[in-house]
Amino acid sequence: MFGRSVGGVCAVPVLALTSALTLALAGCQGSSGSSGERPSSRASSGYGAVFLAADECSSRGRTSFNEVPCRSERAVARVLARHDGETSDGPACPARTDFVLHISENRPAADENGDGSVDRGYACMRNLDRPHPGDPGGGGGPRTIVGDCVTAAGQGQVRETACDGSGRRAPQYRVVTAVLSRSACPPSTSLYVTLGGSRPVGCAVTV
Repeated sequence: MFGRSVGGVCAVPVLALTSALTLALAGCQGSSGSSGERPSSRASSGYGAVFLAADECSSRGRTSFNEVPCRSERAVARVLARHDGETSDGPACPARTDFVLHISENRPAADENGDGSVDRGYACMRNLDRPHPGDPGGGGGPRTIVGDCVTAAGQGQVRETACDGSGRRAPQYRVVTAVLSRSACPPSTSLYVTLGGSRPVGCAVTV
C-alpha cells in the first residue's frame, strides 16, 4: 500500500548498516566536526517514480524508513534534495536540512526503473513538524549556518549545540555572519568557523 521500505538505524555519526538497501541517518555532517580557530538534485516525478526523490516524503520507524505519500498520516519528513554518490563528493544539502539519509545498496523490491537496483546516494530531509534541528540555533542538521551556536570540542574543532542551552553542551559562540575571508569579519569576532559553501568563513561572537 505504501510501497518501499528500507532498514536503518538512527545514529550520529553515520554507521554502516546490514540490510540489502540501507539508510543511515546523519544528524551532523558538518556541525559535529567543524574547524574553529580564534582571531545535482533530481526533480520529483511523483510518489513512487524515483525512490525518495525531491519533494517526496518518508515515514520513520524504529528500524526502517518507508517512502510514503506526503498526505499520509505516516509521513514525517520531506526530501529537500536528492543526490547521487557520497556526501563527501556531492553537493551540500540545503541549509535547513534536519538530517541526511544515505542510500547505500541494491534491493529489487525498491527498484525505481526496473533494472533491479536503486542508485547509491543521499537524501536531504526536513521534518514535517518540529523540532527542526537544521534551523539556525537548532543545534543540529548537517551544516553549520549563520545563527547557529557552537562550543569548543578540542584540537581546533567546534561542535554545534542548541543556542537555547537545551543541548548536552552549553553554547559558547554564535555565528553571526558568513564571509569570503577572515578579514571581512566584524571586529567583535572571537572565533572563526569553517562553514564551506560560497561564503566559507563563519564569524562567531561569544555568547
